[in-house]
Amino acid sequence: MSPDELDTALTLRTAVARFEELREHDAFADRPLGKAEALELITLGEVIAHKARYGRQLSVRTAREAGASWSQIGRAMGTSKQTAWETHNRWIEQQAEQRRNEGHWGLEAHEVARERKLAGEAP
Repeated sequence: MSPDELDTALTLRTAVARFEELREHDAFADRPLGKAEALELITLGEVIAHKARYGRQLSVRTAREAGASWSQIGRAMGTSKQTAWETHNRWIEQQAEQRRNEGHWGLEAHEVARERKLAGEAP
């Protein structure tokens, strides 16, 4: 399966559990992973990374709603306030584009406007 197919089929928790199962097998089992399992492990890593990036941006939104500054958010992310803001705004644009292209995923126009307002101007 591709990462896109697995992304919709698995929750983050389920993907991590299966990833850990395969990693443990790979590290400690008497026989190495087969080709299908090794490919599944790679795919699961991509799914986990995608879900974590999306979740991070939702957490950034929550932090902004709670009154966190971009300096505070940048520090929490281990980056600058400018990079944190730019990353979040790219996510907003990606969500808007996804809605335009796919029609059912991503953010609707009014949600994009709300997100941009919450993000504010570049720090």
